[in-house]
Amino acid sequence: MQLLIGTNNHGKFIEISEVLSDLPVTPVRPADISIAGDPEETGTTFEENALQKARFFRSLSNLPTVADDSGIVIEALENELGLHTRRWGAGPAASDAQWIEHFLKRMEKEANKRAHFLCTLAFIDETGSEHVFEGKCSGMITATLEADYLPGLPISACFKPDGCDSVFSELKIEHKNSTSHRGQAAHALRKFLEGREIQ
Repeated sequence: MQLLIGTNNHGKFIEISEVLSDLPVTPVRPADISIAGDPEETGTTFEENALQKARFFRSLSNLPTVADDSGIVIEALENELGLHTRRWGAGPAASDAQWIEHFLKRMEKEANKRAHFLCTLAFIDETGSEHVFEGKCSGMITATLEADYLPGLPISACFKPDGCDSVFSELKIEHKNSTSHRGQAAHALRKFLEGREIQ
């Protein structure tokens, strides 16, 4: 089964694909089937935005589609990021390096470094039925970048999950995918797909 992963974020595509890697599905990027652009995100929850994205990409592809909406909630910056994480601060047009530099600078004066990542995956199957899966991971923001990161996921290099000695992007793939917010949601999707007869 071809499965469209409705994102133009390379890091998100890789993370979701890794969790589904040995299922009988072929992950497809929007660019692979000549789909350009992104839908507007006008929802007031991660679920609403994830469903908007999934419906957008599904309508253009007619393929089973999964789409993600995720963000980080910083306790010291209440209501500042969350749904607006990538659009916050330096803004959506900023490079990963520019965005994360602004973020770390902003966090320097905050004593409370607690944060949690949230992710909602919306899956629209071949019949058009909609399914939603969620994940959450809590941890601490580090003072500096402690590792490299996948394109599109700069906070993964300065977020240390509870119970871990390393930041997200330094964890081994299996550990990261069982710990992260996106990994948890993707594993829930995987379990759902395993319970179905994939065409």
